[in-house]
Amino acid sequence: MKKTLTTLVFVSLFTFAEAQQTRVATPTPAPSPVNTPAAKDEKPTLTIPFNPDAFVLTEHTTTIKGQKIPFQATTGTMPVWDEDGKAIAGLFYTYYERTDIKDKTTRPLVISFNGGPGSASVWMHIAYTGPHLLNIDDEGYPVMPYGIKENPYSILDVADIVFVNPVNTGYSRPTSKEVPTSKFFGVNADIKYLADWIGTFVTRNNRWASPKYLIGESYGTNRVSGLALQLQTAQWMYFNGVILVSPTTLGIERDGVSGPALRLPYFAATAWYHKMLSADLQKKDLTEMLPEVEAFTINELLPALSKGGSLDDAKRKEIAAKMSKYSGISEKVILQNNLDISTEFFWKELLRDKGYTVGRLDSRYRGIDKKDGGERPDFNSELTSWLHSFTPAINIYLRNDLNYKTDLKYYMFGPVHPWDRTADNTGENLRAAIAQNPYLHVMVQSGYYDGACDYFNAKYNMWQMDPGGKLQNRISWKGYRSGHMMYLRREDLQSANEDIRQFIKQSLPKPGQPAKY
Repeated sequence: MKKTLTTLVFVSLFTFAEAQQTRVATPTPAPSPVNTPAAKDEKPTLTIPFNPDAFVLTEHTTTIKGQKIPFQATTGTMPVWDEDGKAIAGLFYTYYERTDIKDKTTRPLVISFNGGPGSASVWMHIAYTGPHLLNIDDEGYPVMPYGIKENPYSILDVADIVFVNPVNTGYSRPTSKEVPTSKFFGVNADIKYLADWIGTFVTRNNRWASPKYLIGESYGTNRVSGLALQLQTAQWMYFNGVILVSPTTLGIERDGVSGPALRLPYFAATAWYHKMLSADLQKKDLTEMLPEVEAFTINELLPALSKGGSLDDAKRKEIAAKMSKYSGISEKVILQNNLDISTEFFWKELLRDKGYTVGRLDSRYRGIDKKDGGERPDFNSELTSWLHSFTPAINIYLRNDLNYKTDLKYYMFGPVHPWDRTADNTGENLRAAIAQNPYLHVMVQSGYYDGACDYFNAKYNMWQMDPGGKLQNRISWKGYRSGHMMYLRREDLQSANEDIRQFIKQSLPKPGQPAKY
């Protein structure tokens, strides 16, 4: 990783355009807190300056798949405009452009979001697709000293990338406390203002001709699913692909029967990893064993649960025995819970006799609770581990490598609640966007050990989103032997990035191919 040019900072719309032409370097010190006037007998309060329209430019090189790649990083804020053309927020972003490719008309642009809601872009930025990685071991555990290294698997060789932080994540902030939070904090409000922001970003950076892709992780999959349609209908901007990393249910209804049933394949994967299954299942490879569990889930468990109290005792016991075989949870406990084992209880119960819990977002991780008894773990063992390494790394990287100086706190998880979850139709929005845009393709990426957004529910999304099966040739699914952030495991980091690389290449239309059915 080599940095060859330091800072550029420009603070208005006019000077932004001027900067794009002149590239005059202007060193800028970190802003200092200032005292705001206080009422009589009150202590002055400290206010940290926030500029919603400024950026810093740095030049770098990295090596991806053995090839030396020069690129520039634009790090800064860009406004969210209201209906009257007033800046109501500034979104913090980092934009990576490969600099040895001058023609951007065929150069793909990937717009990247994380989830939460309330989560910064840090996770995929410095652990997945970006040109730099945080310092972790090959399985994703923290390693000291904290810091950054090159990402030899980044997709920057085939696409430019912008990592976007919605309001109150990263360094993104409203311009005033007077701006109503309802402008930002809700399923549909989030989609609306981010579509407007993307429109501004694409225009400012002259990327209208480029093939464009959205990628979102976790709640970010709701975000990009809704954006796919919103960008088509409100910005008249059409995309070539949407990548859903560890997707949520996308607003697709789960009734009282499907919810409990669909968890079982994830339970089986986790129990297999911890060697809690019977010998005949343990001797099979993971992907050899799971189809058997999936078939039982759809063909036997779902119908049995639909019968509820009318299910006869013999059949109930038969179903419980099979659930026990596939989950590592005792038949007695399953019967005590009426065939409905919650994920929280599973994380506590699977290794209870060994004195451990398993992680929520990545169930390979183990935790230790104060008491072995109870219904749920005391803490998320995997998230605690991840924050060890991510928080220092992003603060070091932004300040030292990207030369972005501010006294604002970088919100790993920001204050965005209450979040309005009503009218979440994001799965249906994505279906409509695919149907209306013959160029649009979707790829889903899931970790087998993800207990928050499990892999089998991701498959269920695909089936229910397209019940007629007419779009299945443009929807694909990939599974990885890790959890929610599958890219933390080095083997999956390599394969998952390669899957994105191939998805981009395969979803680009052939020269002259029209967008029509």
